[in-house]
Amino acid sequence: MKSVISSILAAAAALLMCGVIGNASAFSSPAASVSAFTPRAHTVSVPRTSSSLQMVFGNKKSAAQKAAEEERAAKFWQGDWVCKDCGYIYNRAECAGLYFEEQGAGFRCPQCSGPRRRYAKKVGDVVGTTLDGGDAPILIFSFGGVALTIAFGIWAVNNL
Repeated sequence: MKSVISSILAAAAALLMCGVIGNASAFSSPAASVSAFTPRAHTVSVPRTSSSLQMVFGNKKSAAQKAAEEERAAKFWQGDWVCKDCGYIYNRAECAGLYFEEQGAGFRCPQCSGPRRRYAKKVGDVVGTTLDGGDAPILIFSFGGVALTIAFGIWAVNNL
């Protein structure tokens, strides 16, 4: 049994050394695998036209377009917006190129689905609160609701 296995391994090694197995591919003919390793006598270069570069890089912006874009960018926060729930940093490129302030009320964090109000401005290493009050209104009304529920429970126990 060992002699059969050793003879098979020796034959496979010999085929690898000769290049019969090493150059073969399941997706090409043997002639194609041999010609892939032969040097080519000449190469064909395709000249790049301005239209092909425009498809990759786009048209050049005029001075007026650049000024309008800078003016538009100046209206918005230039720092990072960070989700306070998961730490996701808002990226315009992932969100249709819109600035954070342009996102509608239904915007959700792409990572944790947190609402827009859970985002805060990041200045250096400090994360602040948003301009819409953050969670303060929610907390105030929640504690107010708990206090009213307890007060109603006490009144109901004493009067009923």
